[in-house]
Amino acid sequence: MSGVQKQSVPTADADGGGETRMSAGRAADSEAHLPIADADLMVPSPRRSPLTLNLILLFAIIIAAGFSVASGKVWIPWSAWTLEDPRWLIIAELRIPRTVLAIAVGAALGLSGAAMQGYLRNPLADPGLFGISSSAALGATLSLYFGYNASALLLPLFALIGASGAMLVLALLAGRSGSLIMFALAGMIIASITGSMTTLTISLAPTPFVASQIVTWLLGALTDRSWDDVKITLPAIVVGAAIIAMTGRSLDALTLGEQAARSMGVNLRRLQWLIVLGVGLGVGASVAAAGIIGFVGLMVPHMVRPLVGGRPAAILLPSALLGALLLTVSDTLVRIAPSVSELRLGVAMSMLGGPFFLVMLVRMRRQLV
Repeated sequence: MSGVQKQSVPTADADGGGETRMSAGRAADSEAHLPIADADLMVPSPRRSPLTLNLILLFAIIIAAGFSVASGKVWIPWSAWTLEDPRWLIIAELRIPRTVLAIAVGAALGLSGAAMQGYLRNPLADPGLFGISSSAALGATLSLYFGYNASALLLPLFALIGASGAMLVLALLAGRSGSLIMFALAGMIIASITGSMTTLTISLAPTPFVASQIVTWLLGALTDRSWDDVKITLPAIVVGAAIIAMTGRSLDALTLGEQAARSMGVNLRRLQWLIVLGVGLGVGASVAAAGIIGFVGLMVPHMVRPLVGGRPAAILLPSALLGALLLTVSDTLVRIAPSVSELRLGVAMSMLGGPFFLVMLVRMRRQLV
């Protein structure tokens, strides 16, 4: 009898071991059922130092900027970069502002994409998901529709007003809970409404010229940009980037889940506001300067993540630098392409981003299987 009792009553050590094995089993089961969006962000620690990568990207941007200023339908050799040379006006008034905008817009889109993917914990998140880019496009479209683009400052200002309105509506619709689901749904609603209103504006254009002007602007380009565009766009992008930089630690904590982030002291409502303001300023200013340029915010974080790891804070700066490099090189290529008219930058990025997006979907499908 006593032998049976000893077998039927577990000891404290055996019970503790059973709890340990059950906890390990639950942890393994949760990892096995980890969503693909989160699993894709959990990349092993990199071998390359982030500082080394940032310095390499910065050096590449300087080289790309030099070629961007020199290249075009008419190449200007570096020997002509003097005040005495009449071609210096082309460099100073057209090509340098265009190159500065390419760097700034690319950095803003890359940084916004990295922040979006870190905040929503979804590798397919894009800055356009908030509806801010489509709202900025609607504002610019209305300025063209009503003929308020006579001044070079009015179109970008209308675009920034549209982006600011979208940020306000997004914050109101998302509510005070800081819920990611409500936030994503609110962004999709805004994007759908503003996109349909932009299409309506084009269809009701008073003249074919206005309709053609709107469509051409929506395709996205940096053609004929001046220092006035830089003065409007650059301050908003810098402020937006500074705001996003403040979210790094909170985004790292959010990778563990909303409840875990709250337990670590993260104010999700404050984080939501910072993301809205930072991405809104960066994307809104980018659309105001260059029109809609897609896929930069989607591609760049995926290029950076294998090099620096999966922490959202670690990919913010490299994403901004790689975005600047990518857009500067792309803008240079569309200028020197052998075509009658210059290929629109937004079209070129879509041609590059479409196949990249398809590869991403195929990869995710294989992970699901």
